[in-house]
Amino acid sequence: MPRPVALITGPSSGLGLGFARQYASDGHDLVLVARDVERLERLAAELRADAGVDVEVLAADLAVADDRLKVADRLALGVRILVNNAGFGTSGEFWTADPDALQSQLDVNVTAVMQLTRAALPPMLAAGAGTVINVASVAGLLPGRGSTYSASKAYVISLSEGLANGLDGTGVGVHALCPGFVRTEFHERAGIDMNGTPSFLWLEVDDVVRDCLAAVAKGEVVIIPGLQYKALTTAGRVVPRSLVRAATKVVGRGRGRT
Repeated sequence: MPRPVALITGPSSGLGLGFARQYASDGHDLVLVARDVERLERLAAELRADAGVDVEVLAADLAVADDRLKVADRLALGVRILVNNAGFGTSGEFWTADPDALQSQLDVNVTAVMQLTRAALPPMLAAGAGTVINVASVAGLLPGRGSTYSASKAYVISLSEGLANGLDGTGVGVHALCPGFVRTEFHERAGIDMNGTPSFLWLEVDDVVRDCLAAVAKGEVVIIPGLQYKALTTAGRVVPRSLVRAATKVVGRGRGRT
């Protein structure tokens, strides 16, 4: 029988790479989507050799409409797993940021998640099985220092929760993964200074991926890895919003981001 297929966006590093390696070790064939073809090809060769799975490389920039459609067309052929992992933040202030950069962030963090999820669901529903994991962030649950990034992740969480309700009983699940700070290339690429961040706030990629897949197996919709972040988000729901804003402002001080 053919192996199930997992399509992962942004697998060149960080959480996307962690998901790619985990699904390959679990016996899934992969479709890897990112801009950096050279890194994708190296990863594909590694996974083929180590896990004995088939790996398809699909070069695409999800900030570009035609590339999003190319990935959507592949999803329309059917996959068992979709991991919408690609996303990015930017440094600086909203009122001085390049409008084109802000639009690209919106296209990758929001538009691509919406379009790719929409493309993946019909064949999953026809098969009566499938999983969509949308990588959001704790920033989507708390009023963080980054306005547009937090807003984009809040969209992803709301979309995932609404779809999970609508898909109940179909065999298809949609989940929002909401990690806090994870040791990846994310902050360096965004130009965000993370010096001084308490060590207890950092999570490791493998731990986040493991916790996510365990929660997916239990049917959890909003997945928050790490006891420290479970505590923070729980507190954020019960204390006044003004206090939450004040606390996150202190944590984010000196780290200009949009």
